[in-house]
Amino acid sequence: MTDILTKPLQDAPQDAEDAQDATQDVEAVDRPDNPLADWLTVPDVPILPAWARNWTSVRANSGALIKVGWWHTRYHGLRTPKYAVKVVGYSARGAYRGGRRLWPVLAAQDHTAGIKALRVQVKAKPDDVVLAAQAVVAHRERTEARRWRWGAALGLASAAAVALNYATLGLQLAAGCMMCGGLTAIGWSDEARILDHGIPPLRIAMDAAQLNDALRATGLLKQGKGDDEGPKVNCIMGPLRDGNGWAVLFDLPKGGGKTAADVLAKRTAIAAELGVDEIQVIMSRVRAVAGGNAGRVSMWVADDDPYLSPPTTSPMEALDTFSIWDAVPFGQDARGNRVSIPIVWQSMFFGGLPRRGKTFSQRLLTAAGLLDAHVRHYVCDFKGGQDWIQMRQVAHRLVLGAEEDAILAFKALLKELLREMERRFTILRGLPTSICPEGKLTPEIVTRYNMPFILFTVDELQEAFLAVDDQEREEIINDMARIARRGPAAGFISNYASQRPDAKSVPTKLREIITIRYSTQVTDQTSSDMVLGKGKAAQGADASVLSEEHKGVGVLVTGPASFVTVKADMLETAAFNTMCAKGRTLREQAGQLTGDAANDPSAIAEASGFTVSPVLSDCLSVMRHSPKMHTADILARLENLDEDYGDWDAERLAKELDDAGVKRTTKQVNIGGKNLAGYRREDLEAAMPTELLGDR
Repeated sequence: MTDILTKPLQDAPQDAEDAQDATQDVEAVDRPDNPLADWLTVPDVPILPAWARNWTSVRANSGALIKVGWWHTRYHGLRTPKYAVKVVGYSARGAYRGGRRLWPVLAAQDHTAGIKALRVQVKAKPDDVVLAAQAVVAHRERTEARRWRWGAALGLASAAAVALNYATLGLQLAAGCMMCGGLTAIGWSDEARILDHGIPPLRIAMDAAQLNDALRATGLLKQGKGDDEGPKVNCIMGPLRDGNGWAVLFDLPKGGGKTAADVLAKRTAIAAELGVDEIQVIMSRVRAVAGGNAGRVSMWVADDDPYLSPPTTSPMEALDTFSIWDAVPFGQDARGNRVSIPIVWQSMFFGGLPRRGKTFSQRLLTAAGLLDAHVRHYVCDFKGGQDWIQMRQVAHRLVLGAEEDAILAFKALLKELLREMERRFTILRGLPTSICPEGKLTPEIVTRYNMPFILFTVDELQEAFLAVDDQEREEIINDMARIARRGPAAGFISNYASQRPDAKSVPTKLREIITIRYSTQVTDQTSSDMVLGKGKAAQGADASVLSEEHKGVGVLVTGPASFVTVKADMLETAAFNTMCAKGRTLREQAGQLTGDAANDPSAIAEASGFTVSPVLSDCLSVMRHSPKMHTADILARLENLDEDYGDWDAERLAKELDDAGVKRTTKQVNIGGKNLAGYRREDLEAAMPTELLGDR
């Protein structure tokens, strides 16, 4: 319409009179006296129904139709014998009914009434010759009718039998089915049913009316007056069945002043109105890039808790190699869709309460780096347990425990990382743009200049902060924040975790620069926001809705407006240890086995096939940062490493180490002016097979 109106005006003469005449000659399309106005006006009505306007809706509807069809196929397929018995019964009744209806025709009973009337008249007037003649004629006509009707019936039956005799098996079956169907139709009464009335079992029944009632009860829709229910949402899709739940895509009505963000903030209240737990309600905004707007919401309501199913084994467990450039398989969302995390150029933070699977989830990302020989690991486990002990086979630097010697090793590790980061930036700045076009690592630079990715993993971060004073804590925070902020371009991937989501354990300076965050169950929304980011709970990313049963389940935030609740894959400690052995082999083959892993006696023994006493290996692990240690301290650290050491005393430790071949050069060691019973690390190392010590 715009082109029709503007083009003549653009070509109009400049003279005022000519312009006026030209304007009068132009008849606007939308003038009321234009007879073509209604025909030329383009209606603002969609051609397709709402469910067919986008592929997402089409796929969802098609998927729901297929699933319902498959359910009915299985439901009625199992009942086929029952239906066959019913069909036989109805066919028999149909044959009986058909025979009863056909017999009067074959017997020519339509003539019988007239014959009986004539017989009555003949008895009344026996001398009436005319009546007698009429009775004889009527009787003869009935006899002839019987003959040709029976003949026609027998002829058709014979012809059908002969035809079927020479017909193919398929035609015979088709004819039999048609006959059976016809008889069944005759024998079928109105109240009878052949097929059972199958309804797919649904734990939750949901429709548009229920959705509107829930939103109205929570104040998201205005209340109506009188018989008017009030404004309603515009369901772009559904509600329809989608997997083990209901999916709906809707727009809030205009004029109510409510947005999609308001809906997300009322998740718990909406769940209560729908009669489900909030963990069953998955909601998100639909952004403009996906065809949405500020008032469009995608909602999925599960039939039951979608996160209580057994965990899925991590697919990385079966891999021999993996490229860190690829997204790391992490878990599944509520609908069973795979969730993967790209970790290159990223930093991660894991938080949540103890014993909720936080370390297992964090370990998935570190495990991906094990299968890439061009990833160098720096690992700090301030708990000092079994979770990370086998990283000694791979890690360039490994810090275990939160004792004074471990904290000193951690500080030295941070300084080493900062020096390496500056060294790399110096090299990257000096490279031509043809090799380094964006000022950061590329696959070519990684191999050509021997700058492998550095995966910096820190678990139980709160233990390190509790072991130092405020000044040291601030220094550590600054170093870690600097690595997380500037390191990604130089190939640094930070992977931090803490089980105390508070301001002291998760400092703002460090938390706010982390790009990927994951939180298992926490106590409240404040703690959830402490891990996932300020205001995330109001947007729907709330880890406090998780319960004690949700082990390995957490809320994953990958961007300012991107989050999903994920059941992380299961990678058990035994499988993780096997991956550590694979990682060591890969690095030996690629010449990338460096640092602590290249010199760790226990790791060398395990890789070489030597059997080393477990107590000797564990003692070397707890003493990895100290040249000597008192027996009491060794026992305490052994118990922290493995609870089975809880009932050991100095006498048993001495006996076990003596059996392992440890020869003590001295039974007393002086540490900090205290001369007490203890061990020297070099005495323990000397008990290792001489083939493993080499030039050490």
